[in-house]
Amino acid sequence: MLQISASKIAHIVSLAHEMRMTAEEYEVLTEDLSEDEQGQPTSMDGSELAEFIDDLNEDEQIDLVCVAWIGRESFTADELEEARETARNEATTATSSYLMGMPHLADHLENGLDALGLEDDDDE
Repeated sequence: MLQISASKIAHIVSLAHEMRMTAEEYEVLTEDLSEDEQGQPTSMDGSELAEFIDDLNEDEQIDLVCVAWIGRESFTADELEEARETARNEATTATSSYLMGMPHLADHLENGLDALGLEDDDDE
């Protein structure tokens, strides 16, 4: 069982997608909305994502890395314990920095959730 809930991972996926969105894409998405519907764009510089990841406990951060690795097929779902051991032993930078530097982070996390058979409304 993961030490991080699927709903937290889904939130991180959402923030990662948002971070990837450029200001121009944001304008295109909101041009047909009224001012009330648009609201204010959240920070797209990644600070909200970094803060959310940094606020996770160590076990949650390790499992988050493992889900990303499983999603990019560095490990299989059956190798979760091996992935955890590797994540613990090879951690040299802040988890947020490592993950935010990973191309296609959101896709890897989504694929990892799928590979583990989890949905974002699970509370594991």
